[in-house]
Order: sequence, then structure tokens, then C-alpha cells
Amino acid sequence: MNAIIMAGGFGSRLGMGEKPFVKLLGKPLISYVIDTLQETESIDDIYVAVSPATPKTESFIQKEYGGKVKTIPTGGGNYVADMVYAVKYAEIKEPLMILMADIPLLTTRLFENVIEEYKRCKKPAMSIFSPISVCKELGVRPDTVFNWEGKLIVPSGINILDGADVDNEQEYVSLVLDDIEVALNINTAKDLERCKELLLEKRKDQDVKCFPARNT
Repeated sequence: MNAIIMAGGFGSRLGMGEKPFVKLLGKPLISYVIDTLQETESIDDIYVAVSPATPKTESFIQKEYGGKVKTIPTGGGNYVADMVYAVKYAEIKEPLMILMADIPLLTTRLFENVIEEYKRCKKPAMSIFSPISVCKELGVRPDTVFNWEGKLIVPSGINILDGADVDNEQEYVSLVLDDIEVALNINTAKDLERCKELLLEKRKDQDVKCFPARNT
């Protein structure tokens, strides 16, 4: 499955310039998403849809990934129009993943799980959501909330759709995941700081596992 990362937005709420290029522990946000996709066995080609609002992001990708990740120029300002254009530009005629550049906690396990669930759903499209309870636990205040079977859920910015029918609205299934990795999009400085805390906690846990305390 191919993937397109949407990275042409202005990121005005964050207020730190190009959001995909904002640094988190010394690394641009978009690199977290790209690097995890590259490590995911079920992901093939990776594209990044950029715009006139994200020239630093485009330059960084072309330099850092040396053609292994392709950039697609879009007009910016209209997410749906840019997404449709990007799919056609890449000439993708099969199911593909569309996701945002501001979800740095994603893991290969999560991507593989989502792809497997899509294969089982028998629908042309799938949208990934988080329960609002998970967002609240993280201290995240979502912009958009849906009522799904009596439960409040929040869109994650991760979708799978059929590239052959990208011009039309597609029947989709909602996949609701409790994983905090899906719930934390970077929209504000507070979100960025919370993500930094979680990444540092994860690194600390990994260090403990690699270097367990010795019994004396």
C-alpha cells in the first residue's frame, strides 16, 4: 500500500512557521511520520503533498530522503482538493493511506494493524478515530468530535481510500482505536510539549529495558 502525507497547511494555530518542519527533540515533525512509514513492511511508495506555504518542508524532504520520498506540489488551502490532486498526480489506482504530517507518535505496529483491519472491512474506505476519553486523558482539546453509535470520537487524520475512485465520496467504515499514538495531533504548543514528554518517557523506558539494573 502506498501512502501520501498531507503537508501543505499553514499551521496557524501552532504559530511556529511550517508545521511539518517544526522541530520535536531536534527532529522535524514530518520525519517521525516518514521514518515510521519507511519501517512498515506493508507500506510501499511514500509521497508528501506540499504547497507554497511549506517550501522548507519540501526542500528538507528532497535533501534528507534523496528521492526515496517523492514530493507532490499542491495549491494549498483546500485539504480535499489537494488530496484528490495528489492521488491523481501520483497515479495511484489502488487503496492508499492518506495521513497528516503532525502525528509523530505513530508506530509500525499501529500501521500494520490499521492495514489489516482495512483488508477485513470489505469497504472502499476507512477512517481512524480516537475515543474522546483518550484525548481528555492526554489533555488534548480536539477541534472536531463525532457521535458514533452513542460514543464521542475524534478523527485522527489517518484514512484509507480507493485511489481509483478518489473523485467520489466513498462508503467507509470507522475504526476506533484507544492508542494514544493516534490521539495526539500537534495543533498547539501545549500539544507539542505533551508529545515531547511522552517521547522522553518512551526513550527512558527503552533505556531501562536495554540496560536493566544489576542485582548486587
